[in-house]
Amino acid sequence: MQIDELRDEVEQVSAFYAERHRTDRTDDWFVLKLNEEVGELTQAYLARAGQARDKGRSGEELESDFRSELADVLAQVLLIARRFDVDLSDEVARKWLVWKPAQ
Repeated sequence: MQIDELRDEVEQVSAFYAERHRTDRTDDWFVLKLNEEVGELTQAYLARAGQARDKGRSGEELESDFRSELADVLAQVLLIARRFDVDLSDEVARKWLVWKPAQ
């Protein structure tokens, strides 16, 4: 799946969720929600790394939590990009891929 297709599918899910829970997805909400998701990813990483309480969860569950939170962060980044009309493929190419070593 291409990044633009993924972005649009994530938007459909987010819009449905927001409607169902009466969430006003303002510009601020998009950015603040990313901060929340990064916090949850950090918490999951720390538990996975043995640096925080595991709350009785198995290693497999901690790994699953980490992966899920990473997906949440990516989804929220995609939502922000869509909201602000940012072509992430172009921006990654401009910011990162210019440093790609020549082969």
